[in-house]
Amino acid sequence: MDLEEVKKLIKIVEKSGIKEIEIEEDGKKIRISKGDGEVGQMQMGYAPVQHHMIPQAPSNAPSEAPKAEVDEKKYHDVTSQMVGTFYRAPSEDAAPFVKEGDVISAGQTLCIIEAMKLMNEIESDVSGRIVKIIPDNGAPVEFGEVLFKVEPV
Repeated sequence: MDLEEVKKLIKIVEKSGIKEIEIEEDGKKIRISKGDGEVGQMQMGYAPVQHHMIPQAPSNAPSEAPKAEVDEKKYHDVTSQMVGTFYRAPSEDAAPFVKEGDVISAGQTLCIIEAMKLMNEIESDVSGRIVKIIPDNGAPVEFGEVLFKVEPV
């Protein structure tokens, strides 16, 4: 029995009402069971020795290169002062106010947050370099949510 067949069996057990299935083929025995916490558990073995494995869900997401860790102490957070929708530019066809890597000055407009049909410009309270823009354009933001990471200069 190959790995793909085992994965199919796990999916069948997860989707069905059965709690456990055991299959023996060519002297190999596989038992897949659901525990009380609905976590699939698989026991594999060659008699008389039993091996226990917990299957991991297959990842369909492409692997990404590890991202550099951001040293939280080193950067200043520019936060949202209201609940609303985050916009990087003044209009759909306009260039964004800032991009990652841009050097900014205190008082410079970084983005707009739309709240109750009002467009509110968010200005930087420090001079520095934009290290990270956190929300996606058009994303809802909450009061106090970090919008930008700025490296003070």
